[in-house]
Amino acid sequence: VAGSLPPATAPTSSRVPGAQQSLQSAHLSFGAEHGGGVQAVRLASAAQGAAAPCRSTAWGSAGAVGSGIGGVASDSKSFDSATLLELRSQVEVLREELRNVRANLEHSQLRTRVELEFEEVLLCLFAGGVAELVSTAFAAIKEDGSVVTWGAAGYGGDSSAVAPLLMEGVVEICGTGGAFAAIKANGSVVTWGDADEGGDSSAVAQHLMEGVVHVCGNYLAFAAIKADGSVVTWGNASSGGNSFAVAPLLTEGVVQVCGNQNAFAAIKANGNVVTWGDVDGGGNSSAVAPLLMEGVVQVRGNYKAFAAIKADGCVVTWGAADSGGNSSAVAPHLTEGVVQVRGNYNAFAAIKADGSVVTWGSVYHGGNSAAVAPLLTEGVVEVCGTNGAFAAIKEDGSVVTWGNVYHGVNSAAVAPLLTEGVVEVCGNHFAFAAIKADGSVVTWGAAGYGGDSSAVAPRLMEGVVEVCGNQGAFAAIKADGSVVTWGAAGYGGDSSALAPLLTEGVVQVC
Repeated sequence: VAGSLPPATAPTSSRVPGAQQSLQSAHLSFGAEHGGGVQAVRLASAAQGAAAPCRSTAWGSAGAVGSGIGGVASDSKSFDSATLLELRSQVEVLREELRNVRANLEHSQLRTRVELEFEEVLLCLFAGGVAELVSTAFAAIKEDGSVVTWGAAGYGGDSSAVAPLLMEGVVEICGTGGAFAAIKANGSVVTWGDADEGGDSSAVAQHLMEGVVHVCGNYLAFAAIKADGSVVTWGNASSGGNSFAVAPLLTEGVVQVCGNQNAFAAIKANGNVVTWGDVDGGGNSSAVAPLLMEGVVQVRGNYKAFAAIKADGCVVTWGAADSGGNSSAVAPHLTEGVVQVRGNYNAFAAIKADGSVVTWGSVYHGGNSAAVAPLLTEGVVEVCGTNGAFAAIKEDGSVVTWGNVYHGVNSAAVAPLLTEGVVEVCGNHFAFAAIKADGSVVTWGAAGYGGDSSAVAPRLMEGVVEVCGNQGAFAAIKADGSVVTWGAAGYGGDSSALAPLLTEGVVQVC
């Protein structure tokens, strides 16, 4: 998306009327293309900036950014799980109508106009709107075990309520969409952020006082693995925060837990997989249960699906078909040799032992890599995703991108910098950041969400050892322990208020 996106708008609404409004015309319809509606609803910034003027073709959303597509009226500021489900339902309806509309766009002149309108709609959708649904912040661990947080205050950016517990001893931090969980050296866990997204762990506090060795977060809940192989869950119940239905299977032997949007999958020591959470989004794996009884060594999730790699290199998928839960179209390529799987919002990419890549899932999110297929037949060593695109690093240090143009697929502006020397790529929802062998960073994608790093470019020319992305910003750790941030301020892209605390000693950012 060209140019900087406008600042986010604080929400003023939560009442969601029925999805009685259909798309009014082709140029309105295009606003939901490529999951745009989904992003506006689920991934809008939580920044508290001033309202940005938007065209009336934008959603009538909580930020009052306009009216036309869908409609979210105003009353309060809280969104419960039922509202989330209704919003998701509306988005799916809009996306289906969009497909029908797009199929009828026969004239190139009309199509050009529609795409221009769509870009303007995106500027509104991605910039303001339903901020209460999602927040984004960063949490940094320093050498002394203390924690520094910044970003959306109510969603983990403000940790003052637990500050005394974060002054020392923290060894690992994990986040959901709106909360953080920190593991301390004594095996205890400290949580903060939005209570409904895992920030309040009081209901299971007695189980988190010791023995925790790892914590995994999905969008709204956490799952902690203890030293005895048992699992403790909390957060949104329907998203996996309540694991009562599979509790007997989680009392011992769990070695890994992976989350997607609203479900979890746990691998046990015997290679068996246990799933729980949203039954329509990967929480129910009964359809492939016989294939998950043994031999699973890795599980990866995206929005509503999971992909498991077995010891023989084959892949098993389940969950929502259009998110990649159905891999039948590429099944012959997934029977052996797969060594890694990566997911973005609605697609998967598998790296095989011969360096080739297999993709499946939504074609709008990188599930179809035909456009770059000749570049993915060999030599790929890593794949990273944004919300709707993928970037692959090859053995020669070059980068190949594919997927949704509004999520970082277009790297043309920096292409000369991506032909060699890239050692790591990190994505947030809208942009990519690549670390090169010389410690410099190259960015591309949506400008206001980290694709444009020109404001901090002098600090990214050397010495960067790690980059972390959240939903709309990036944070880079340098060899001297300092942190550089850029992207949307409301997502933590502006850390100036805490600059003195981030000049040295940082060892991890989440």
